[in-house]
Amino acid sequence: MAEKIRVLLSEKEVDARISAIGEQISRDYAGRQVHLVCVLKGGSFFMCELAKRITVPVSIDFMSVSSYGGATKSSGVVKIVKDLDEPLKDKDVIVVEDIVDSGRTLSYLLELLQQRGPRSLALCTLLDKPDRRVIDVNVDYTGFEIPDKFVVGYGLDYNQRYRNLPYIGVVEID
Repeated sequence: MAEKIRVLLSEKEVDARISAIGEQISRDYAGRQVHLVCVLKGGSFFMCELAKRITVPVSIDFMSVSSYGGATKSSGVVKIVKDLDEPLKDKDVIVVEDIVDSGRTLSYLLELLQQRGPRSLALCTLLDKPDRRVIDVNVDYTGFEIPDKFVVGYGLDYNQRYRNLPYIGVVEID
């Protein structure tokens, strides 16, 4: 089996939307510092571009959770692979994710992070797939709502490949 990648969102579209989200976050957090928590690995591409576009002070940390393994659908079993390096107490935290799919992983993660005492906790995702939602999660900042297709690029992968594509593409398997 071979896969083909069809462009869903161009590099220009993604760049423009990230700029708009950065401007919105900067307005919403005017006079404060935001602490971005990147969900690795996919969220790193998005978070780096987003952080460059936020005009209020920014600090960052990284967390790795897994619920996919090598599959194209979430298993529903969430495993913390790498925890945060810094405490969240009294910080304005924005979790930065590449995609919100079933909601299982994010629901678990947001509940876990809320227990760590942040002043505020928000969720920012590049892509949202509401048709796949199993558990409702509140997404505060959304780049794009997309259909229920398996996508890659801009940090999203298929078996660790295609993360480096500068656009969002749909995987079509022959």
